[in-house]
Amino acid sequence: MRMRFFHQGILLPILERLRARPLPVILFTVFVDLIGYGIVLPIEPLLLADPSSKYYLIPQGLTVSDGYIILGLLIGTYSIAQFLATPIIGQASDQRGRKGLLLFSLAGIGFSYLMFVAGISLRSIPLLFVARIIMGVTGGDVAIVQAATADISKPEDRVKNFALVGAAFGLGFVIGPVLGGILSDSTLIGWFDATTPFWFAAGLSTANIVSVYILFPETLKTLKGGARIVLRRALLDIIHAFSIGELKILYASVLLFYAGFAFFATFASVFLINKFGFTQTGIGVFFALVGAWITISQVFVTGRLSRRLTEYQVLKFSLLSMGVLLLLFNIPTQGWELYVLVPFFSTLIGLAFANSVSIVSRSVGPDIQGEVLGINASVRSLGMGIPPLLSGFIAAGLTPETPIVVSGAVTLLAGIVFVVFYKPTPDQRSMKERKAMTNKPEVNVA
Repeated sequence: MRMRFFHQGILLPILERLRARPLPVILFTVFVDLIGYGIVLPIEPLLLADPSSKYYLIPQGLTVSDGYIILGLLIGTYSIAQFLATPIIGQASDQRGRKGLLLFSLAGIGFSYLMFVAGISLRSIPLLFVARIIMGVTGGDVAIVQAATADISKPEDRVKNFALVGAAFGLGFVIGPVLGGILSDSTLIGWFDATTPFWFAAGLSTANIVSVYILFPETLKTLKGGARIVLRRALLDIIHAFSIGELKILYASVLLFYAGFAFFATFASVFLINKFGFTQTGIGVFFALVGAWITISQVFVTGRLSRRLTEYQVLKFSLLSMGVLLLLFNIPTQGWELYVLVPFFSTLIGLAFANSVSIVSRSVGPDIQGEVLGINASVRSLGMGIPPLLSGFIAAGLTPETPIVVSGAVTLLAGIVFVVFYKPTPDQRSMKERKAMTNKPEVNVA
């Protein structure tokens, strides 16, 4: 009797109050999801690209170069699976609601961590690919979380709530790589090994599932019912992206920018191991610092710059400068010298992330915002998916440092395409340019 009173009189009102405010659950979901994503980063190079690692899985008869190719294919498999699956999961969540699809995605992600454990324990590279495919297919929870945030946000709170989601993304990515490095380092605690981070991530995913099941209400009040799910949505988005007038130049720049970033992210760990002898903990700290500076730039720098400069001005500077800095990454001869470049490089990434989305949004009217931003997401996913598939072959055929050089070249190309071919609207130009144009009556600025 007392227990029933406790449940009904105390516990239920608390749960109802928590369900009435789903944003904290959304933020926790994003935070945990990005911790899991970041945990993987220091581990995979040890498994496939570092013969000195005791966790090295490449069997005898295969070379180190073969390991580079397998590593690139493994990372690319995740990105391509996510590219194809995310629009499908997003459409399904519009038809069947957010909560059920979110639980499905989180369960798949948790299972993928257990598959990683099995692959490492059994020394089975095919199981690692299975884990990566499952993680990519169910990684559409990001789209569901963003949609749920839009569902619950009043117009005046939308920017603030999405900023909080972005902060949760950034914080999770900062913590994840450090945890991955620490939890796999047996010199810190004897029973730590390459499977420990994935057990930890699986535990976090379980906590995530429980919190969503108990505390997260269905945020979509009107379901689309029997609307048809387009399985080829991602491919159709890409075809459409390069047929929309002036936007195709923006999308080309976005594609090249994210491709350049993906070339860097795929082989940065191998670069750090081969050139500077980084351990998994050092790799985790490096990626954490990159993530921290990206977050700082988006929280503190982007807003201040937006009061003085247009997206066009910021994007033009950030893309070209980032390409140059990436090319400079091969100059340092000692690990500490890289950390001089990290704040500048990462700040530019953060500026490019924010302003590339903003300029696409501002280039069209409010009636097609959802369409163009959805296409932008597909372009971004494709840009992140192709380079890993190529990076392994580039590293195997040349050197492990070459993908970093390619990263700088592709990012620089993104800036050149943007500067040379994109024609900014009058409100995207600098104040000085606008004044010069208004002083020329023969020029039509409408």
